[in-house]
Amino acid sequence: MASSTRATSGQRVFVVGVGMTKFIRPGRDGNPDYPDMAKQAAKRALTDAGIPYSAVEQVAVGYVYGDSTCGQRAVYEVGLTGIPVYNVNNNCSTGSTALMMARQWVQGGLSQCAMALGFERMEKGSLGAKYTDRTQPMDKHINVMVDKYGFTQAPFAAQMFGNAGKEHMEKYGTTQEQFAKVAHKNHKHSGNNPYSQFRDYYSLEQIVKSPEVHFPLTKLQCCPTSDGAAAAVVCSEEFVIQHGLQDQAVEIIGQAMATDLPSSFEEKSCIKMVGFDMSKTAAQKVYQQTGLTPQDVQVIEVHDCFSCNELLTYEALGLCPPGQGGRLVDEGNVTYGGKWVVNPSGGLISKGHPLGATGLAQCAELCWQLRGMAEARQVPNAKVALQHNLGLGGAAVVTMYRKYNDRPGKVRPNQSSNPDELERFEQQTVTAAATSAGPQLKTESVIEQIKQVLTTKGAEVVAKTGAVYQIDISQAAGQPPRSFTIDLKNGTGSVSQGPATKPDVTFLMSDEDFVNVTLGKLNPQVAFMQGKMKIKGNMRAATKFTPELFPPITPEQLAAARAAIRPNPTSASTWSAEAQQLNSIKLIEMMKGHVASAAGAALIQKVNAVYQFDLKKGAQVVSFTVDLKNAPGKVAEGKAEKPDATFTMEDDDFIGVTTGKLNPQV
Repeated sequence: MASSTRATSGQRVFVVGVGMTKFIRPGRDGNPDYPDMAKQAAKRALTDAGIPYSAVEQVAVGYVYGDSTCGQRAVYEVGLTGIPVYNVNNNCSTGSTALMMARQWVQGGLSQCAMALGFERMEKGSLGAKYTDRTQPMDKHINVMVDKYGFTQAPFAAQMFGNAGKEHMEKYGTTQEQFAKVAHKNHKHSGNNPYSQFRDYYSLEQIVKSPEVHFPLTKLQCCPTSDGAAAAVVCSEEFVIQHGLQDQAVEIIGQAMATDLPSSFEEKSCIKMVGFDMSKTAAQKVYQQTGLTPQDVQVIEVHDCFSCNELLTYEALGLCPPGQGGRLVDEGNVTYGGKWVVNPSGGLISKGHPLGATGLAQCAELCWQLRGMAEARQVPNAKVALQHNLGLGGAAVVTMYRKYNDRPGKVRPNQSSNPDELERFEQQTVTAAATSAGPQLKTESVIEQIKQVLTTKGAEVVAKTGAVYQIDISQAAGQPPRSFTIDLKNGTGSVSQGPATKPDVTFLMSDEDFVNVTLGKLNPQVAFMQGKMKIKGNMRAATKFTPELFPPITPEQLAAARAAIRPNPTSASTWSAEAQQLNSIKLIEMMKGHVASAAGAALIQKVNAVYQFDLKKGAQVVSFTVDLKNAPGKVAEGKAEKPDATFTMEDDDFIGVTTGKLNPQV
C-alpha cells in the first residue's frame, strides 16, 4: 500500500467508483432529460464501486442551468433514502466543486461514503447571461477586458479567453499556430474516447482555417455546449478495507480551490482576469499538501474550454515557466511520448463541456488511467494524475490522485471505461431481472402477439412509427415496474424484456390498461387524461403508438367501426336539422345513451368535468354539451353554461379522435 504524503489533516479519501454518460450535442429531439442522464452516471459509479446506493450518506449535485432542487430530482432516480442532497453551482468548475464537498465530508469524518454527481442539459449555441435585471457576476472581469481590448459581437467567453491568448502573443511571442496545435492534439486524442461528443480527426491546417470566432481562436479551438452527466463515489480508508476495494481505490492526495485574487482585476491583464493566478494558487497548495511536483505526474486533465486556456494552464500549473507554453507544445511534451499526456480524453474541446459534469468526467478519466482501464488512450505507467477545472467568476479547483496500491484496478467483469460495454452489461442485468421477475403478466401475451406481427409486417410498422418504446408495467406497491422494449425504429422491429437503452417514449401503466390499449378497448388519450397512462419522452412519437399497429384490431376493423357510426338520415331524431347533417351524430347519440346508463355515474367520478364540443361541417358549427360533472350527467345539443373545456374541431376529426384514429394532440 502506498504511503500518503498529503499535508492535510483528517481521514484519507478515496474514489472507489466512477461513471458517466456519453457527451452529446444539446437540443436534439430524443436527448435524455437530466434525471435520466444523472441516473445512468450515478448507477454506473455505484456499479463500479460494487456498493448499493443505501451505503451513500450524502450527495453533492452540481449543475449550472436548472431550477432549484434539480439535484434532488436527479438523485431520486437512483433511490429515496432520505439522505442530505446539496445543490452546487460554481460555473464551469461545478463538478469539481461537488467532488471537493464530498471529499471534505469524508475527510472531516462527517461521512464514510459520499457521492458527487454532476449533470447539464444545455441549449444550442454559445453561453449567455440568463438574468439581465441584476448585477452580472462577471462584470469586473468583463470591465478588465473591455478596458484593454474593447468588446465585439463574438461570444463573450470566446472574447475573454481569446483576448488572454492575444495578450500572451503580445507579451511572449506565442503564435496562433501554437494555440491551434493544442486543439489539434485534443481532437486527435478524442478519437480514442467513446464518450466524446466529437471524434473526428482534423489536420492542423483545417483547425487554423476553420471559421474565426475571436482572434486568435477559430471554431475548432472552442469547446461545444453539451448534454451529459458524471459521478464519483468517495469514501474513507476504513470503508475501502471493509468492502475490499483496495485494488480499485484511487486516493485524492491533494485538492485545493482558489477564487479571484486582487491581480485578477488590478493588473489589468486578460491572462490574470481569466484565472491564471487562481489556477496557480490552487496548484501550489496541492503541491504543498502532497510534497510532489509536476515532475512526479504522468497524466493531466486540464480545463481547455478554449485552446488558449490550455496553453496558459501549462504555465499556471508549473509545467513550464511563464511564456514557455508554446514551446512545450512544439516539443511534443504534452502528448503521448512526451513528459506528460495532457487531456487524453480529448478535453473539453472535443469531448464536450456539460458544465456541471465536466469536473467529474475529468475525475473519471484520471481514475481509469491510474487503474489501467483507459483502453486505447491508456497512458503508460500512469502513477500520479493531476486535474484542473476552472470556472470564470471565479473558482479554480486542482486535484491530485494516486492509486491505493499497484495491483490492477479492474477487479470485476462488469467494470469498464467503455460505454458500449457498460450498456451491454446493463442490458444483460435488466434482461436477467425481467426474466426472473414476478408472476406472468397479461402484457406478456400481448408482447408476444406484437412480436409475431413484426415477423410479417415489421418493415411496414417501422416505416410508420420510427420510435423505440419502453413499456413500464406497474406492479404491487413497493415493487419496481416490469419493463419491456418495443423497438419500432430499427430494422424490422424487435421486442424484448427489460428497459430500452435509449427509448424515445416511456409509457407507465397497469398490466390491464396496457392490454386494453393495445387491443383497442381503451382509448390511449382517455387513458392519459384519466391518469391511467403516464408518458415521458417525445410526445409526437407517443401519438404513433396506436391500436391499429397490432392485432386483433386492424385498419380494416377500425374503418368498419367508423362506417358503423355514420347516421341513417331517414331515422327519427330529436336533434336539429343542422345536427342531423353531421357524420358524428350517431356517435353523439351513442355517447348520450352511455352517459344515461349505469356507466354514467362511474364516468362522473372519474372525469368530473363539463365539456363543450363545437363541431364544424362546412359553414355550419353545431355545439354539444357533455356534462360528466353533475349527476346524472347528460349529452345535449347547445352550448354549455360553464364548460371546463371547449373543443373546436371538424366533424370528421371528432370521429377520428373518439375512435382512436386521430390523436387529439396532433
